[in-house]
Amino acid sequence: METKRRERLTALENPDSDVGFCGWILVMFSILLVLVTFPVSVWMCIKIVKEYERAIIFRLGRILRGGAKGPGKPECTETAEITVVVFTRLGLFFILPCTDSFINVDMRTITFDIPPQEVLTKDSVTISVDGVVYYRVQNATLAVANITNADAATRLLAQTTLRNVLGTKNLSEILSDREEIAHSMQSTLDDATDDWGIKVERVEIKDVKLPQQLQRAMAAEAEATREARAKVIAAEGEMNASRALKEASMVIAESPSALQLRYLQTLNTIAAEKNSTIIFPLPIDMMQSFLKC
Repeated sequence: METKRRERLTALENPDSDVGFCGWILVMFSILLVLVTFPVSVWMCIKIVKEYERAIIFRLGRILRGGAKGPGKPECTETAEITVVVFTRLGLFFILPCTDSFINVDMRTITFDIPPQEVLTKDSVTISVDGVVYYRVQNATLAVANITNADAATRLLAQTTLRNVLGTKNLSEILSDREEIAHSMQSTLDDATDDWGIKVERVEIKDVKLPQQLQRAMAAEAEATREARAKVIAAEGEMNASRALKEASMVIAESPSALQLRYLQTLNTIAAEKNSTIIFPLPIDMMQSFLKC
């Protein structure tokens, strides 16, 4: 595919066939017209392109040899038997009236939003997804000669690609694997627009909108999951607390005075608060001496 693209680009930029005898007559007539109306015609024949632009010049409907003209590289074009140097390093190029026409192509990165697309996922869920695409014209000659409107074609292709890629994914995959989906879309778009001279630099998924009923169902599911997890944590805490109390009771049982100290500690804790009535259990062991009397 890459070899065919290069051969097609070479054929466009370096045409083998000539304009023919009638074509040369028209070209010579244009040159004569420029010479007769000189120097007024010079201002009509010299064109300027900006640093970020490239000009595709057509002579009698055919692209001139050398392809796109733009600042930064010197190129030459043949007029009759005279070689005219085109000052593309300064963004200047020369066209002939009546026979030449040109198209300016912007080489800067272009950004556009993909409109929200209603997509049916693999698990039969309807969602609305939008995104952003960043692309630029990599080859001005292919962008002009191979397609009518490269910008509109790229926009439509991005919408179709978004629907096709998301249609093969589950809802959980779409929500969690956005980077992978964006990378897959970028590769697909870049391969499809290669023949148009378009380079897709980046694709991003902006937002995934779910239906209201599905949002409520997912919220209820998440809430139930959190409640179940909270109950499990509370049960584990009760189990750990019971084990700690069992160990504490075993320690207190080994020493009778430890129970008395625990009573006193409890009384101290209660006394710290401003209560009008304090009910304190009196140990029976302390009353045994009085009962004997």
